[in-house]
Amino acid sequence: MASKKNLVTNRAALAHKVRYALGHPHRIGPYVKRAARDRWLAFKHPDHVGYYRAVMASDTRRNPEAAVGSQTHDRWLALGRMQFDYLREHGLKPEYRMLDIGCGNLRAGWRFIEYLDAGNYYGIDISPDILVAAKQTLTTQGLQAKLPHLTITQNLTLDFLPDAHFDVVHAHSVFSHSPIEVIDECLAHVGRVLAPGGFFDFTFDRTTGSEHHVLREDFYYRTETLVDLAARHGLRARFMDDWETRRHGQSKIRVTAS
Repeated sequence: MASKKNLVTNRAALAHKVRYALGHPHRIGPYVKRAARDRWLAFKHPDHVGYYRAVMASDTRRNPEAAVGSQTHDRWLALGRMQFDYLREHGLKPEYRMLDIGCGNLRAGWRFIEYLDAGNYYGIDISPDILVAAKQTLTTQGLQAKLPHLTITQNLTLDFLPDAHFDVVHAHSVFSHSPIEVIDECLAHVGRVLAPGGFFDFTFDRTTGSEHHVLREDFYYRTETLVDLAARHGLRARFMDDWETRRHGQSKIRVTAS
């Protein structure tokens, strides 16, 4: 069963906020509290990476699983399984080398680590706090012998990684939290690290209306905006229709070298 997606609403519009508040009065308090926190963090960290790193530090202190978007442990497990199953169905093999951008606390990563040959998983994230949680997940799952790489990064230039190395690059719930310049940076460099025949899958919050963001945390883009952006960097991008049948609110695009 597909997840129902609202593709036309501008969640940043005042009229939408008023209607939502009237329909969900119990959520007004938490929203105001989060908005106040985010304004303070944005004041302290004007650049987006610094700002979102601070957001993740705050969220991870409360609950690492909620920090990556899972309100319950069962949902954390289900979303990780969903990502893993999708890539398995699309040809992921144990001998493939995988780069997981925004690996978080290994919600899906531990499954990839378990499945891939030792040393073939490389997870990067901007948040040191969530990477500490990732190491805890690795230990809990008993996957130390798989020797995954877990590395902090400041940006998405991927300049510390080798050319033509990764068969699969994966970014789940990364571009949904990224302004367009961060996405552009990633697309400008990801082609260099893709092995021949490799692909880059990423999810994004899709809209067919006005592109917008909410609290600088959630960004909504039209499909054609991201497809055209990839093309400017010599990449082919296609919308993954079969992902739409999954119970997930985001959409997915696959990028390959043209």
